[in-house]
Amino acid sequence: MADIVDTAVSAGSFKTLVAAVQAAGLVDTLKSPGPFTVFAPTDEAFGNLPAGTVDSLLNDIPQLTKILTYHVVSGKVMAADVVKIDSAATVEGSNLKIDASNGSVKVNNATVITPDLEVDNGVIHVIDTVLLPE
Repeated sequence: MADIVDTAVSAGSFKTLVAAVQAAGLVDTLKSPGPFTVFAPTDEAFGNLPAGTVDSLLNDIPQLTKILTYHVVSGKVMAADVVKIDSAATVEGSNLKIDASNGSVKVNNATVITPDLEVDNGVIHVIDTVLLPE
């Protein structure tokens, strides 16, 4: 298996996320032993942000880092565990709201579209919306 970063790169649908992680200097962190749980927005999710948002974030590293770390939870939280909780503390410091009541798992306003991509240093859950801290 590969780590979080290598898995995201090879998947091909996380180019924006990988570029953002590189720009924020988080590659080494997400290659470390962890374990981490990453809620990974697809390129399409980033594309749904208002025009210019990604470019402005790439020029505001502190804000970019805050948003990226808001997608990361310490520990390996598999889908079977996610459905038993109603919130999760992020590396950024805020909590994500978890709702598994309607047959799908919602993380804040995002839907998990592919759960449980296991990697060497944790797990990736693919989501359809970029999570923004309040």
